[in-house]
Amino acid sequence: MKFCENCRDSVDFLIREEVITKVIKGKEISYKAKVAFCKECGQEIFVGEIRDQNLKMLDIAYREHEELIQVSEIESILEKYNIGKRPLSMLLNWGEGTLTRYLDGDIPTKQYSETLRLLLADYGYMFNILEKNKDKLTERAYKLCKEAIEKIETKMLSGDGKIDSVVKYFIINCVEITPLALQKLLYFAQGFYKAFNYEYLFDNDCEAWVHGPVYRNVYEKYKNRGYNPIEDNISEYDDFELAETEKEILDSIIVNFGCFSGKILEKMTHVETPWRITRKGLGNYESSDRIIEKHLISEYFSEIKSKYKMLNTSDIKDYSSDLFTKLVAVQ
Repeated sequence: MKFCENCRDSVDFLIREEVITKVIKGKEISYKAKVAFCKECGQEIFVGEIRDQNLKMLDIAYREHEELIQVSEIESILEKYNIGKRPLSMLLNWGEGTLTRYLDGDIPTKQYSETLRLLLADYGYMFNILEKNKDKLTERAYKLCKEAIEKIETKMLSGDGKIDSVVKYFIINCVEITPLALQKLLYFAQGFYKAFNYEYLFDNDCEAWVHGPVYRNVYEKYKNRGYNPIEDNISEYDDFELAETEKEILDSIIVNFGCFSGKILEKMTHVETPWRITRKGLGNYESSDRIIEKHLISEYFSEIKSKYKMLNTSDIKDYSSDLFTKLVAVQ
């Protein structure tokens, strides 16, 4: 119960979700907020916990608008490389309290934000900085960070890990899925998961092949199926190692993109910026192993989320439907 100024008493309350627009530094920022209302008189009442949550959502929306790194992404960097706030600040030649301030809510500059996003996306970049400035760390901090990078590299080279769980989830939950369609669903899952959760779903990079984005390890595993649906023994897939937030995105991708054929999905990826930029200068049928940089995927799908005013994963439908309509119109 909370105090209602109108009723002058402690009352039960209801919570509703509303889209609210605030002006920050001359820019209109819209975000999904929760508002509490008195059950007795219907007047809005103050709830501290809800205010704090709304401030957090406004911060997220502002960073999205300005394309700045999120607090959750900075936390992911520390976890990914098993390094503390102060050691990483020193490794980057920043003030030793810089990352602490960012985690407490201070907004980083565009330059610092881009540096942090590079660290999150590219463990090779992190390795180079670690080796260049290792004298700024204690021996233990250096060892822990290097071991974390080596584990990431081993995982990437083996092709195992999260992407395998995502592949299995798609195979068991799609009515029929060909190797071509699987590749595109992986790409869409990576992009939209990053847009909604501010971290990548899996570490693997995809390449800009003639027929769209391709995750090479997954291609090698299923290339013998050709254009036929994948018919793995789904009874083996009882442990996906996926969080509920991850399954939520995958379910939405299945509903909103899994209904299209592999060729349609291929055409969809061909009109999107990440694939087109990566293949710039190549012929239509020229083979390539160019990697579609993760930051291109991140930036594109963040823009799509903002453009279509997506508040939850079900809103992905607006984008997939619009994309399909445009493809049909040009045929």
